[in-house]
Amino acid sequence: MITFALRLAVSGGRQAVARLLTIAAATAVGVGLLLSTLAAVNAVGATNERVLWANSGAKSRTETAAVDPLRWRDHGLEFYDGKRLLFIEVAATGPTSPVPPGLTKLPAADEYYASPALAKLIRETPADQLADRFPGRLVGEIGKAALASPDSLVLVSGQDPEALAARPGARSITTIATALPSGCEADCPSTGVRGDAMTLILSVVAGALLFPVVIFIGTATRLSAATREQRYAAMRLVGATPRQITLIAAAESTVAAVAGTVLGFGLFLLLRPLVADVPFTGDRFFVDDLTLTLPQGLAVLLGVPLAAAVAARLALRRVTVSPLGVSRRTTPKPPSAWRVAPLLAGLAELAWFVGRRPQTTNGQTAAYLTGFLVVMLGLVAAGPWLTMAVARLVAARTSRPASLIAVRRLADDPKAGFRSVAGLILALFVTTATVAIIGTIDANRGVLSGDPQTRVAVEHGAMADEPPMTDAVPDRVLADLRAVPGFRGLAVAHANPDGLARDPSLPKDFPPPLLALCSDLAQVPVIGHCAPGAEVAAVAPFGFTDLESQDATEWPTAPITAEAAARLPVQLVYTTTDGATAAKERVRTVLSRAFPDHHSRMVQDWGSAQQQQLAGWRQLADVVLLTTLPIAGCSLAVSVVAGLSDRRRPFAMLRLTGAPLRMLRAVIGLESALPLLVVSAVAIGTGFAAAAMFLKSQMHYDVVSPGGVFFGLVLLGLACSLGIIASTLPLLKRITGPEAARNG
Repeated sequence: MITFALRLAVSGGRQAVARLLTIAAATAVGVGLLLSTLAAVNAVGATNERVLWANSGAKSRTETAAVDPLRWRDHGLEFYDGKRLLFIEVAATGPTSPVPPGLTKLPAADEYYASPALAKLIRETPADQLADRFPGRLVGEIGKAALASPDSLVLVSGQDPEALAARPGARSITTIATALPSGCEADCPSTGVRGDAMTLILSVVAGALLFPVVIFIGTATRLSAATREQRYAAMRLVGATPRQITLIAAAESTVAAVAGTVLGFGLFLLLRPLVADVPFTGDRFFVDDLTLTLPQGLAVLLGVPLAAAVAARLALRRVTVSPLGVSRRTTPKPPSAWRVAPLLAGLAELAWFVGRRPQTTNGQTAAYLTGFLVVMLGLVAAGPWLTMAVARLVAARTSRPASLIAVRRLADDPKAGFRSVAGLILALFVTTATVAIIGTIDANRGVLSGDPQTRVAVEHGAMADEPPMTDAVPDRVLADLRAVPGFRGLAVAHANPDGLARDPSLPKDFPPPLLALCSDLAQVPVIGHCAPGAEVAAVAPFGFTDLESQDATEWPTAPITAEAAARLPVQLVYTTTDGATAAKERVRTVLSRAFPDHHSRMVQDWGSAQQQQLAGWRQLADVVLLTTLPIAGCSLAVSVVAGLSDRRRPFAMLRLTGAPLRMLRAVIGLESALPLLVVSAVAIGTGFAAAAMFLKSQMHYDVVSPGGVFFGLVLLGLACSLGIIASTLPLLKRITGPEAARNG
């Protein structure tokens, strides 16, 4: 029976072969995207495992190995041009001191190893912007075993053991961390990417990508559906059992699905380099990290053909139940209003969690992912009922022959009418929700790029609740700063041990204001100014908490002379430049060399991690848009062609009775355009509603309109969809000739 089924699958000539090839191609795309998503989730886990070593200096770790201790110091927050730089200082105390991964041996004093990306940057960047911050010389590169990404900037510097032990924050360790220490806070510089959060994001992306592909596969399996149903019904009438028909249909679909699954694995291998370059987590992946586990591979390899066989069985339920009904082409039962229930349930589920956000990430994954998937399923389920309702409404208000034929056909079989546009409807929902969510997050967090006036500044020193940085800034350092090309101004903030001019409304444990000379503030107006006639101002601790310029702020006058304030310890130095990267990095280098136990901060540093995350989400949005829309367009074209092929005899009969070809083309166009335009409006509105509820629940944001560009692109997409429909209409003349009207 299986051999007969395979022969039957290709017995229809070029049309049957084309159908099988289309199913295989659609399956290959879906499998390739699914495998890529699974591999990306696995890559996040592999990345997290490799960066655990950097937490070896965490205070919460327990040392157990009986080896020579290794002096260890995390240098803190280091950046270059907004990119995080992991800077670890080490010193061996004996031959058995542990060696971090990625190194064959520990660097000696005045030597350092750098990651390939950082080594390249050091070689290509002027030394006074980067290399001069690191004492010693570059002696080698750090291997992949210690790096999260090909773009990771990591440096391990060798130091003298005694000198390093005296530095603040230094520890002695006997083991390299292989797990995330408990209670990780500021002393864990590399906690990795939140894998559970990325699983949530990638799961939503997978659903967004796969739904249109599933629709495409379903559309492809419908090619020549009428002819095959007639053939199967005839076989039932001459004695074939339902089980035999099911086996034949499953074999036909499974052959194409197996071929598509195998091709999908090949497509995944081709996509790996492209997927690796998408910064889902803010950085690229190593290509080797995009791997699959054996259970994942087997599940896809066996599950997809099995799903195809089940789909074939469901598609032929009318044949197995009532062969006479199919052979006589009875009108299908109209969809009921209950089809709208899943859509409303999905929206209600998302609405329920507004103000009730689950506390755990796993809970949030279950809540939001389930809601979005149910909404997408609801759109597919409600589409036929919406199509029927609108068709009946239009039928009651039109008298044109083409319109009447089109809407009556839609009202009689709305499932077939909606099926052709289902992929595009889902693509529009996904596009709308994605753009609304990403655009709103970007609008609310875009301030992380900072006020343009603050982006020119470099702050170096101790935080307000830390001990002062130094007793005084050496004249040599001040001269070096002023000699930097692009230097604009400099202010020194002094400690305020007596709490002068403290705001009495603030809590007692709140750090006191810092003291700045009015002559210094005049050089850097971005941080505010003094009252007229004042010598010293009591300023809020300099920093980028709000990332906005304080140029309009008049600070309270401190009751102290300029000479007395100048003798107080220095808390930090605030320097402004012309905003050029070279100028800011030269200033950072001068200050880092002068005060190596403290670090510099810039606006772009503080916001870089979240900005990278936003950039990764924008990349995801681009991937979704660039993938779903073409697939949905292909689904639309295949569906319209399939509909023409299945109904060529009725159209041929209409032509023989005198119906003009122009009217028949109008019928086809209206049948496809009406459900497309109506349900598109529902999908766009649903996308905004789902996005608004997700944003309010998860982030307490109100959805922000994406603007005219988005709506312009939607109109362009709908116009292209109508163009795809129009491009299939010339086939009508060729396939509805007199020979098509014969009984076959």
